[in-house]
Amino acid sequence: MGFEEQIARDIEVIQRGSEELISKEDLYRKLERYYLQGKKLIVKEGFDPSAPDLHLGHTVTLRKLRQFQDLGHEVVFLIGDFTGMIGDPTGKKETRPQLTEEDVKKNAETYAEQVFRILDPSRTRIEFNSKWLSRLTLRDLVQLTSRLTVARILAREDFNKRFTSGKPIGLHEFLYPLMQGYDSIALQADVELGGSDQLFNLLVGRDLQREFGQEPQVVLTMPLLEGIDGVEKMSKSLGNYIGVKEPPFPMFGKIMSIPDFLIEKYFVLLTDVSLAEIERAKREHNAGVLHPKDWKEQLAFEIVKIYHGQEEAKKAQEDFEKAFGQRGIPESAQDLIISATELKEGKMWILRLLQKTSVPQSNSEARRLVEQGSVYLDGKRIQEVNCDVPLQNGSFLKIGKKAFFRIQVI
Repeated sequence: MGFEEQIARDIEVIQRGSEELISKEDLYRKLERYYLQGKKLIVKEGFDPSAPDLHLGHTVTLRKLRQFQDLGHEVVFLIGDFTGMIGDPTGKKETRPQLTEEDVKKNAETYAEQVFRILDPSRTRIEFNSKWLSRLTLRDLVQLTSRLTVARILAREDFNKRFTSGKPIGLHEFLYPLMQGYDSIALQADVELGGSDQLFNLLVGRDLQREFGQEPQVVLTMPLLEGIDGVEKMSKSLGNYIGVKEPPFPMFGKIMSIPDFLIEKYFVLLTDVSLAEIERAKREHNAGVLHPKDWKEQLAFEIVKIYHGQEEAKKAQEDFEKAFGQRGIPESAQDLIISATELKEGKMWILRLLQKTSVPQSNSEARRLVEQGSVYLDGKRIQEVNCDVPLQNGSFLKIGKKAFFRIQVI
């Protein structure tokens, strides 16, 4: 295979599931240099450690980074310990609270272990942007801000909406895209990845590199992943997330709870299943040959396998079938709303939880259901009447053979 064919194949892999590539011509030239001169691409993505745990929404771009690694390139996993104290204003309707240095360091400590569930440690360089941003003098900062106009900043949709509606915008928020762009200069990045909501910030990096005499980075954006509610972007703060570190069964169960219209998107962005196989399954699904529950089970198995291995994925599937029957979670399952104020350290007394469902008519009946082994939470049989059980969005409660509830914590 000639290098032209190899480049075409690489670009096809890189573009899988992506939204925007700016530009394909630039990427081709960089890949051509790699094949002819052996110059690996430096591919970066920045993560602000605003929360200690990563979820499947984060893995959309992490998996793309892994694809670059498999193609032979160098990946920089950039922890924004400095920019994290500013707070990314992207998509925010009001000024985002700034994290303390202690918060940032604490959250950043957990990132490395989690990302290596996806990235190859031997081909990953972890950097902290405080390494160069903390060294900038006021003179440096003034020179940097001169490269970007206020009009350009206010052209960004979220800033524009806040400005026109009279909502405050902190001056420090204007610095965020500049700091992120400076990261690309410091790393001499060839490619930067981000979610589609990061396009403005990524393009600032491209422009700043050109201003500083560097070859502009290629910008690759990926779609935002809706959470298990099928409405909002996956977010821990919204409770609609599936954590990377979640045990096999809860992970399997949460995937089974996503709306059917998200199955294809989850397959493309979160699994290694080929696009040809996904398209074949989609045709069968649309023709009524493949039941959505069966397709969703395939999805859950593939994702759990990535993070826990094939045996654990198989066991999670078996446990799910045992807990919820061959038909899975029935469409008649009710949503059970739990106020976060009712929980103590994320837990609730099992009898109190049963009473909220109105299935048992009395406290003694609730006790009897537990003692008889008729109560399951996330596939685990509850048989201790005095226990407090952990509750989170997406948890599944089964009482007897016919009562199913999806837990929503608000």
